[in-house]
Amino acid sequence: MSSLSRRTPTRNMLLFSGRAHPTLAREVADLLEIEVVPTTAYDFANGEIYVRFDESVRGCDAFVLQSHAAPINEAIMEQLIMIDALKRASAKRITVILPFYGYARQDKKHLGREPISARLMADLFLTAGADRLMTVDLHTAQIQGFFDGPVDHLLAMPILTRHVKKHYGKKDLAVVSPDAGRIKVAEQWAAALGGAPLAFIHKTRDPRKPNESKANRVVGDVTGRVCILVDDLIDTGGTIVQAAEALMADGAEDVVIAATHAVFSGPAVDRLKNSTACEVIVTNTLPIADDKRFDKLTVLSIAPLLAQATAAVFEEGSVTSLFKN
Repeated sequence: MSSLSRRTPTRNMLLFSGRAHPTLAREVADLLEIEVVPTTAYDFANGEIYVRFDESVRGCDAFVLQSHAAPINEAIMEQLIMIDALKRASAKRITVILPFYGYARQDKKHLGREPISARLMADLFLTAGADRLMTVDLHTAQIQGFFDGPVDHLLAMPILTRHVKKHYGKKDLAVVSPDAGRIKVAEQWAAALGGAPLAFIHKTRDPRKPNESKANRVVGDVTGRVCILVDDLIDTGGTIVQAAEALMADGAEDVVIAATHAVFSGPAVDRLKNSTACEVIVTNTLPIADDKRFDKLTVLSIAPLLAQATAAVFEEGSVTSLFKN
């Protein structure tokens, strides 16, 4: 028998990063005690993207990290091209890590003749060659069902609640949802914060006007309490800032805004730093440029969670067990 036939194949974890958020990828790699695979990536004059990995990927367990930051369509296309390159180079398994899942807010039809773009995203990743998706705090949990394969839906809540308990744990707290649709998430927050009372903001929204809503009134008693206003993301900041103002007008002692994804489009930074909130807590699922940082802003790292989940997938362990911690 030849030495080749006796050789036992070994699995090899390789982490790949797009250009959207390389700092987060390096942080995850450091925690896993590996290196991000060197990659050549550039844009042609007409905007087309070229990607080539600078070492062999044959038979590897590939993890492709790309957060869908602005310009979001370029980030998505680059990740799809990376997946295709890995598939054609004979990677054994491809796990797509999406700290922020692009188009997640387009998960259903509000009006006739609209797309369901979140489903299209899942189909694109499957067609490109993805075997598994890993993401953080989807806008709605139903998106997990759009991908025909395993989806690891990670939760940033333990990271955020740990910070809140450390800095505000001795205060009388209330957990506030910015709208009725996120009450279930607010209930999880309330349980994590020791049974804090719940409230929500009644608001109206015109589906024909994106990024616009109006906070009407506070439902629940927030008088004399530090309100933890929770949401999955902050885009232009209009909704969350209006909600903070409504809470202060209703007698809240203070307002702390907590969200996983800091999209921070357009006037968001000016609105947040001039808002009535005393602190804005986010994670680094998306890159936050220096000119978008301000004194009230606290950025917590999502890298430990991504690294733990990546190790669990690679070792065929339980990702669900991470939710208990």
